[in-house]
Amino acid sequence: MSLCFDLEAEIQAMMLGVLRRRVTTGGSSSLILRQSLQSIRPAASTPRVCSLPEKEILLHPTPRGFGHVCYFSHLISPGRSVSSGLMRDFISVELMALKQMWSRPFSSDGGDSVDVVVPFMGESITDGTLAKFLKNPGDRVEVDEPIAQIETDKVTIDVASPEAGVIKEFVAKEGETVEPGTKVAVISKSGEGVAHVAPSEKITKKAAPNKESAPQEKKEEKPKVETGPTTEKPKTQAPASRKPSATEPQLPPKERERRVPMTRLRKRVATRLKDSQNTFAMLTTFNEVDMTNLMKLRSDYKDAFVEKHGVKLGLMSGFVKAAVSGLQNQPIINAVIDGDDIIYRDYVDVSIAVGTPKGLVVPVIRNADNMNFAEIEKEINTLAKKANDGTISIDEMAGGSFTISNGGVYGSLLSTPIINPPQSAILGMHSIVTRPMVIGGNIVPRPMMYIALTYDHRLIDGREAVFFLRRIKDVVEDPRRLLLDI
Repeated sequence: MSLCFDLEAEIQAMMLGVLRRRVTTGGSSSLILRQSLQSIRPAASTPRVCSLPEKEILLHPTPRGFGHVCYFSHLISPGRSVSSGLMRDFISVELMALKQMWSRPFSSDGGDSVDVVVPFMGESITDGTLAKFLKNPGDRVEVDEPIAQIETDKVTIDVASPEAGVIKEFVAKEGETVEPGTKVAVISKSGEGVAHVAPSEKITKKAAPNKESAPQEKKEEKPKVETGPTTEKPKTQAPASRKPSATEPQLPPKERERRVPMTRLRKRVATRLKDSQNTFAMLTTFNEVDMTNLMKLRSDYKDAFVEKHGVKLGLMSGFVKAAVSGLQNQPIINAVIDGDDIIYRDYVDVSIAVGTPKGLVVPVIRNADNMNFAEIEKEINTLAKKANDGTISIDEMAGGSFTISNGGVYGSLLSTPIINPPQSAILGMHSIVTRPMVIGGNIVPRPMMYIALTYDHRLIDGREAVFFLRRIKDVVEDPRRLLLDI
């Protein structure tokens, strides 16, 4: 046992001497300790050291930097700790190394600054355009207060502040394409050292060095192109000729004209409509509806309806109920082609096309077959308000098995709507016009509406389409059929 203790003391003295010599030369204490242990390990593992297995030391640094100090007491052997003198000397060495490390300059506002990043925008949305900033550098913001808007293919998403503070700077620029997780701004929680900077001043300051650096980059690239093979010259000149074409008008400019880039939503709508035209074998069939009874029903009960349900009784709820009845009678119109299969839906989710200043959106009324007139009117009002305000979410527009488009609110007399993929049909409503009609052998004025059904002729035959429109006509002209289910 005395031999063990003598050898142990010799190892401790040797290790402490190596640590002290190497720390004074500016070495890392963690690395020194690891190297010292590696040099001592063979001697400590010889059979003469009482055959006690050495315990592995853990050198994973902790945020405070004392991880190897905490485990140093298990260095020699299980059940034995290092002497208090050695531990005291070792801790002093560690404090010396940490003092040298902390004396290096570092950012004092690291914990004060908070990054504002683009949130998750939906499963089918991978990027968006930074439309505009709602705040300026130097403005005070609260938690969850919107500071920017991201325009996507479907909706406009707000970028909210994660912390309360003052906007320190904007990292991204308006018009840039951003992805979820992209940093767009930095917020200072304390607001210290933040000056108010107008967006125009910030852009000019950043734009100036970019313009100066651009010619330098071109100058440096020119020799590379000249010295390279002649076949590479067209490749370098092609992008240069394309860049002006993206910003300069392709058509000759004329007076009283202005060029505005398309929004992402408008681009997406254009792409989807063209894809629909290229994919579906679209055919449209028409009919006309006498609106006398439905309009009389609304006129007789509009006051009582508002008093009880808090919402006005419109014509859309009547057409939604009529469409639900027609889809239940002709299930193929509520179905969709998927490869070589036909998917029949046992539910009715009706999409309502809503025109907004930014483009066309189609919020969905879920389970419309289980709703009454009041519930449908409330849902339509809620979704339409969100769509016009730009606060509608992706989930509120996802899905849908059938679409209704009411062009009559804009005065459309007749049209052929385009199918909303991946649905198979769309119902078009039009304006109500008083026309002379022959009823009972007499010519009388009647409020009439043309209705149109555009459908995928690959799946739906003309017979089912005509029967569907006939069901719409019967229910709207006599709403009592809904009550009697006939």
